[in-house]
Amino acid sequence: MSFLSFNAVDFTYQGSDRQVRALDGFSLAVGMGQPIALIGPSGCGKSTALLLAAGLLQPTGGSVLVDDRLLARPRVKTSLMLQDSGLLPWKTAEDNVALGLSLRGETRRDARTRAREALERVGLAEFARSYPGELSGGMRQRAGLARAIALDADLLLMDEPLSALDALHREDLQNALLDLWRRRRHAQVLVTHSIEEAVFLGSRIVVMSPRPGRVAAIVDNPDMGRDDYRSHPDFYRTCASVRRLLEAEGALHFAPGAPS
Repeated sequence: MSFLSFNAVDFTYQGSDRQVRALDGFSLAVGMGQPIALIGPSGCGKSTALLLAAGLLQPTGGSVLVDDRLLARPRVKTSLMLQDSGLLPWKTAEDNVALGLSLRGETRRDARTRAREALERVGLAEFARSYPGELSGGMRQRAGLARAIALDADLLLMDEPLSALDALHREDLQNALLDLWRRRRHAQVLVTHSIEEAVFLGSRIVVMSPRPGRVAAIVDNPDMGRDDYRSHPDFYRTCASVRRLLEAEGALHFAPGAPS
């Protein structure tokens, strides 16, 4: 049964002098508890699909449903993580994590309690009173993850949240995201340009076509979540399959002198 579904979704951005068609007939179903990854050429509409799933954009054609309801606005149980952690620099890590809870009507005491619990889960308990400027990039992203944990979301949407991190911090946060999904079993959509990240965190990898974005292929990845998956031959085989599909869509081709 689908928890999040895109039904023949079109989306066109209206510019001052032209229109840009980002999605054309985009259809995808995500089951409850299912983690998927979206990957494809730059500008293919991956981030647009995520903003539609968050209720921050409305389709120009087709429909988006969450939990069998037409999505007309952002919903309380959806959490969105961006490349920029989105922390307010004048608030402590604890206050940043608690902010969403306060906006949802939680008492100050309950919001702080849940924020502290979430920070402890991501290993930031001792930095609860630190400000974002005092945290490393990886720690700021952990605080963003703590905010998602505290909100108790049943749908977690992520737009390249780890792309600015170095390799070691990125792998560490990938493990944290996997651990969160294992414990919560929420529906999850990750937008990424990393083949390895898509295979590590997606039970299905959705390869998108160049703009206007459509689903070009879906790669099933049933071994996602195994403890030894990064070092297993099936991981490398699945990465190779995704890479071939991206090559077929022109996502890995670079012409000298052309804009990237």
